[in-house]
Amino acid sequence: MGRAFEYRKAAKMKRWGAMSRVFPKLAKSIEIAAKAGGADPETNSALRTAILNAKAENMPKSNVEAAIKRATGKDAANYTDVNFEGKGPHGVLIFVETATDNNTRTVANVKMHFNKNGGSMAPTGSLEFMFDRKALFEFNKTEDMDLEELELELIDAGLEEIEEEEGIVLVTADYKDFGALNKAFEDIGIELTKAKLERISNNPQEFTEEQQEEIGKLLEKLEDDDDVQAVFTNMA
Repeated sequence: MGRAFEYRKAAKMKRWGAMSRVFPKLAKSIEIAAKAGGADPETNSALRTAILNAKAENMPKSNVEAAIKRATGKDAANYTDVNFEGKGPHGVLIFVETATDNNTRTVANVKMHFNKNGGSMAPTGSLEFMFDRKALFEFNKTEDMDLEELELELIDAGLEEIEEEEGIVLVTADYKDFGALNKAFEDIGIELTKAKLERISNNPQEFTEEQQEEIGKLLEKLEDDDDVQAVFTNMA
């Protein structure tokens, strides 16, 4: 299996954690998409994707509907995407994506998490080149699906790699081709189970179990923060 597939398998549960952390973050993604492009998923592809990912995590329909309602209400929050970069224990590189309605609060909290858990913030843009931004799509393989034929159909839309393991297919592409590939799947009639943007280390590093445990304490604090949407590292 390729690096992206192994990365997905290793990071899947760690990134999202327990449902108490997952649902608020998914709801925020839905709110942002609905406010930007409207409350109808049929005409708002970003909202369709956000709802798709919420369903993949078994988020109740009522939570999805409540998030859309909040986004279209007169008191809807204005979220801004803000990224942070830093180093954690043992020199691990960390990239943090947030969606915030109070940048001062978010900056202070993220800085606190780094400082209290053996890490330090880095200047914006200083570590971004260490991560490749990729579009990842996941779906179930059907009995009549020919992956070689599918690969040929999707290359023009930006496909870089297609892999299958135990009936689950993962397609990787450059992040700029997210929209084109998403539409290609719709046109072909493939029902995705997940579609997201990831930052994958282009130089992953090995850490001992003890080091990973120390690093994990910082990652957990960051992932628990209400404003943090995703955390990426260069851990192999």
